[in-house]
Parts: sequence; C-alpha cells; structure tokens
Amino acid sequence: MIIIVHDQLVPIKILNQDFEPVVDAVISENLVKTFINIAYQFSDQLLVWCENAYVDHLNQEAFSAVFHHNRIMASFSPNTPHYLPKAIGYIDRTCFINVNKNVTYPTWLMSSSVGGIHASVINSIKDKIKHANHFDYFINALAKSAMTEGLFCYSEPKLLKINTTIKTEINQASIFTLFKFVKAHYKWVWVFFLSFSYLIYEKKFVFLPLLRSLFYKQVTPHFDLDTLTIKSTKQVANSRDIDVIIPTIGRKHYLYEVLKDLEAQTVLPKNVIIVEQNPLEGSVSELDYLKTQDWSFNIKHTFTHQSGVCNARNIALNQLKSDWVFFADDDIRFESDFFEKTFDKIDKYKIDVISFLCLQPHQKQSFFKMEQTIVFGSGSSFCNKKAIEGLKFNMQYEFGFGEDSDFGMQLRNKGFDVIFVPDIKITHLKAPIGGYRTKVKQLWADDDIQPKPSPTIMLLNQ
Repeated sequence: MIIIVHDQLVPIKILNQDFEPVVDAVISENLVKTFINIAYQFSDQLLVWCENAYVDHLNQEAFSAVFHHNRIMASFSPNTPHYLPKAIGYIDRTCFINVNKNVTYPTWLMSSSVGGIHASVINSIKDKIKHANHFDYFINALAKSAMTEGLFCYSEPKLLKINTTIKTEINQASIFTLFKFVKAHYKWVWVFFLSFSYLIYEKKFVFLPLLRSLFYKQVTPHFDLDTLTIKSTKQVANSRDIDVIIPTIGRKHYLYEVLKDLEAQTVLPKNVIIVEQNPLEGSVSELDYLKTQDWSFNIKHTFTHQSGVCNARNIALNQLKSDWVFFADDDIRFESDFFEKTFDKIDKYKIDVISFLCLQPHQKQSFFKMEQTIVFGSGSSFCNKKAIEGLKFNMQYEFGFGEDSDFGMQLRNKGFDVIFVPDIKITHLKAPIGGYRTKVKQLWADDDIQPKPSPTIMLLNQ
C-alpha cells in the first residue's frame, strides 16, 4: 500500500503501509500528476490518497476488507457536502447521488479527504481518460466514467476510525465546473435541463456556464477492465443452500414450467416458497401438481385471498431458512446451470446481491458488462439472506409500481450493493394471464387532474 498525503490538494509526502516515507517516490506540484506517476512507479500496489489532517485517523485494519479485489474504488469524507454541488440532482435522480454515509454505499461521488484504488486500474485506463488538473474533479470523473465499465465505486466510512471528528474545508466545484462535468459525462441535452432547473427552482440565470459547457466534448469511455485478474479476499456464506420465492396468481401452467426448470438445476434449491393468491371468495388452490407430483425440493405453499405482490412476497420472506434467496416470477425460464453459474460469480467477486439479465423472448441484449446497477428486479434477483434480514416490501406500493426499486434502496441503505450480471440470463415470458385479475381502483382514480408521475413513482423518487 502506498499513501499519498496532501494538504488542500498539494502533495506533501508519500508513505508506505508502515507510515514511513518512500524516498524514491516521484512527487510533482500537482496532485493528479503525482497520483499518475505513483501508479506507474508502484504498479502492483493499492494507492491511497489522504488529507494530512486524517492520516492519524486512517483505519488501516479495514483496508484489506474494503479493497478485497483490485477493481474497487472507495473514498469517504466526514464533511457533509460533496465536491459537486447538490444541483447535480436536478439531472441525475439515480440512487448513486443520495449517499448514506453511515454504510458502505455505491456511488461515483468521490472525495479527496481519503480514498483508494489499485494502481493496476489507473495504469490500464490512464491513456483513455483526460487528466484534469483538479484532483477532486479527476477522481469524480474517473469514477463516473469507469463505474459503467465494471469499476466498483463506494462511499466507505470504514476508511476512517469511528471516532474521527475532524472536519476539513471542502472546495466545492463552481457552477461552471458543474456544467462542464454534466456536458462531459451526460448526454448534451442535460446541460439545458440543468440551466432550466436553476432558473425555475433557484431563480438563477446561468447563461455563461451553459454557453461555455457547449465547447466541451462528451467523454466516451471504453475501458477493458476485464483484463485485470480478480481474486477477492472477502468472506461470504460458503453454503449453497437456496430458498426460492415465487408469488403467483392465475398462472398454473407457467408456474409448473418454472418448477421444472428448478428441478433441472445442477445445484438444487432447498425450499421453494409459493404464495398463491386468488381474491375470489370461496376459491381454492388450483396448483394440484404441488401435491400429486414428487419434487426434488421442499415446497412451502401458502394460499391467500388477499391479492398483491408486496403482501405475497412479505409472506414468503417470513418463511426463509437458507443462506441464499432467489426472487423469481411465475413466468420465467432459465437454464439448468443457472444457480451453478450464479455461485461461480459469487465465489469470484464475493458479492451479496445479484440482478440478472431478464429479457422477453423478442428483446435483444444491450448491456454486456458486469456493473453496479440502479435496478433491483423483484422477480429476477439473487440475495444473501443476511442482506434482506429485517426488510419488507413497502405496502404503499401495492397495486402500483416501484416496490422492487424501493426494496433495492432498502438494501443499499443497509450497506449492500446490487450488481448486474450480464451473462446469466432469465427469459421473462410476460404471460398474458395472471397479474392483477381485478381492476384496482386507486385513491386518485376519480380526480379531474390525474397525478403525473403517479403517487407511487413520486414516493419512490422522494
């Protein structure tokens, strides 16, 4: 480990893991240039940057757990504001912006207070990134560009000792810099949305920052981080015991095909938890094959007259026993090595929550890189049980949309990241029957002016 110590972004010394000076380290007056030089000079090391005020507060014992493989970038600032002003939220409403600083949280918002990245990452992409003179801009631009290319980026409070109370001055980016960043890392149209937002919500006219931003080019990263060998040192559950959660309503045939796919698995689930709903009074279960056929796994079947997928999944969550949970829909198909491939990914990357590629038969794949994702599919995700302990699907979303995204946010606010895996696929048949059998009348259905977005989507945005 190499520690680059700076004072207000001016490099002052280079230390090794024993906090002793590295005498042959190349230091320049600019922190970005120093960082690039040190990465080249010590290509097999973890590079840590640290504000001088925090050096004595580095939690070195946690570094091996935080940077458990070489495609992780993490930073932390005890200060409340980020380098980029909160106005970035006008054009970016993803979960990566509203950072929970109490847990390990996925975000590309980086801080120069303390952080780290492996030198091999810098050396593999340094010819494909434009070096900024300002270190805060550089690390934020690096994380924003590389996050979609397979670099795992986090706000990580464990980098500093718990009792750290020191606050340092944050030199926040100007409006001009914000517009430059947006033009470089988002589609060109967003600088206009940003200017309109300033005008409407802050009564500020930002014509000059908008005009100047038009002269910057958009960054088009094409990093090949897959060339970096990954060997994670993190510990996750060694068990391959799986519980499968399936809410179902009116899809007898499709559910049967899902059960047959589960039975064909090279790694069999322990329990399949089926919550069958039928709101019709006097109705009974139609899933006769659950009892008339022998299955290679234990089936826990609940029948209820209360319809609603949030309630159904919450019923199933109360019955979990195994270390791993597969959230499934009742109209999906997957290959016989589906679980085996999933555990191969878990063993390699030591991840706790996986979101699979889930496409309809006519859809074509458009995402091909493993990455942190804003998506959590409640019918196509795989979780470590410890990640979802104590969590429930919010009943405020029942018969609306957004319950799965909300559950994903609960996971992230608990300190668990959601990773998209592009090469393990689920086919979603989108069966024409089932779903909401009876028309649910929303509270706002008779309003003269219909709310847009719908209340459940507004709740999710908030």
